[in-house]
Amino acid sequence: MLDIKFIRENPREVKNGCQKKQVDVDIDRLLKIDKKKRKIQMDLEKMLAEKNQANKKIIGAKNKKEKQGIILKMKEVDKRSDAIKEKLKKTDNDFGELMRQIPCLPLEDVLSGKSEADNIVLKKIGKPKKFNFKPLDHLDIGEKLGIIDVKRAVKISGTRFGFLEKKAVLLEFALINFVLDELVGKGFTPVVPPILLKEKMAMGTGYFESVSREEAYFMPKDDLYLAGTSEQPLIAMRADEILEERDLPKRYLGISTCFRREAGSYGKDTKGIFRVHQFDKLEMVSFCKPENSKDEYMFLLDIEEKLMQALEIPYRVVQVCAGDLGFPAASTYDIEAWMPSQKQYRETHSCSNCVDFQARRLNIRYKSKTGKINYVHILNGTAFAIGRILIAIIENYQEKDGTIKIPKVLEKYLRFKSI
Repeated sequence: MLDIKFIRENPREVKNGCQKKQVDVDIDRLLKIDKKKRKIQMDLEKMLAEKNQANKKIIGAKNKKEKQGIILKMKEVDKRSDAIKEKLKKTDNDFGELMRQIPCLPLEDVLSGKSEADNIVLKKIGKPKKFNFKPLDHLDIGEKLGIIDVKRAVKISGTRFGFLEKKAVLLEFALINFVLDELVGKGFTPVVPPILLKEKMAMGTGYFESVSREEAYFMPKDDLYLAGTSEQPLIAMRADEILEERDLPKRYLGISTCFRREAGSYGKDTKGIFRVHQFDKLEMVSFCKPENSKDEYMFLLDIEEKLMQALEIPYRVVQVCAGDLGFPAASTYDIEAWMPSQKQYRETHSCSNCVDFQARRLNIRYKSKTGKINYVHILNGTAFAIGRILIAIIENYQEKDGTIKIPKVLEKYLRFKSI
């Protein structure tokens, strides 16, 4: 959520930012409601002052008749204040509804553009391997080796689910241990969070406005949502808290299962485990001081790149244009891994600076050394989305005989060097 003071003082900038992110919000109407809300608040404050004065007069009343006269006036004030309170409640609801529709504004260095097609490739690292045979896709390899089973998953759960079996499971845990070794030493606190969220917490991270609520799995009996991405519970865990400046940056590494309906991807990536309803993920979240968020942003992106370089998988870094940014993000970089069977790069990581947008929605602040209270900046970055990184390993490390070599960096976590 943006600062209303900033919106009042910079309406054109806010309108331009909304337009760049292709979000339609009536800023003029918001400002009118804001003005109306402030006037009602002033009227209510005047009435409260009037009531306080009346209370003082009662104490100093000379006789019963004078006292009763003041009480009658107070009752009239109470009736009027009740009506104003109701009016304020409705106006406040209208105000809040419009405020929640305003996305996080893109940073100045974010490129204009309308869709994924307008994203810019910043660099490519590593050369795609040249195979002396026709490379297979991850599902064909996985089924032949008995490490991926989609057919039985469809039988018990429906489409867009999959079983990981045998050495694929051991490979997943090798990836988790590798990331833990790398990131705990860099000051990240590992967390296995709850994956069920109250609506207020789920909404606070800003993802319900960027995609339809239909994208989220909801449990109506319990009034809880399943986490769609690991940073949701990681960020919400600090809601309504005040951190100490000396503890910043506060970095977390979340390890959890995530759930998405993939409602807008009908007919897209239906084969295999690339786009599924349930997936495991290692996610980085950082709370930092506003003046440090750009450096922290580059720090998270650098970690993502180093993880990919350690696996020796060719990848490229993409700057996401304004029109393709998520609702809570001010800036995003994607990392896309080379997929031999598709002969193209596909997204495996994202890294976003959400500035103080989520912090305002969830009321996450910090106390400076001088005692001043400010909102933190919040950033997130994918360490590994397990399913997608398994696909990248399976396809890039496949051999002619149908086996899969294990990346050297993971060998120490496993008792085998190939599948």
